[in-house]
Amino acid sequence: MRDIEILNSIKRGFLANRVFYSEHAKDEMVIDKFGKIYESEVFEAVASGKVIESYPDDKPYPSILIYGTTKKKRPLHIVCAYSEEEDLTIVITTYQPDPELWVGYIRRKG
Repeated sequence: MRDIEILNSIKRGFLANRVFYSEHAKDEMVIDKFGKIYESEVFEAVASGKVIESYPDDKPYPSILIYGTTKKKRPLHIVCAYSEEEDLTIVITTYQPDPELWVGYIRRKG
């Protein structure tokens, strides 16, 4: 599956409420250094999101790094995968990118 196909499948998963948050994602959402991240914010960011990195060799599913913003313009990064077998979006982690580490939130510095 190409990145855009994965992103579209992930977005469909959110719209159909077929989303699984890993324990890691749940933990990171609570302790994010810029403030707690809510599932509704993840949904908003994915809806407006675009693929900025691709991890085709991730197991058990290829994953992508999505950059999107919430309705309140909060920038978020979400690493997601999609399981075709289960028709399920999997949120691996999510965080608010640190502007000290990212150029325009879409390219790593350095």
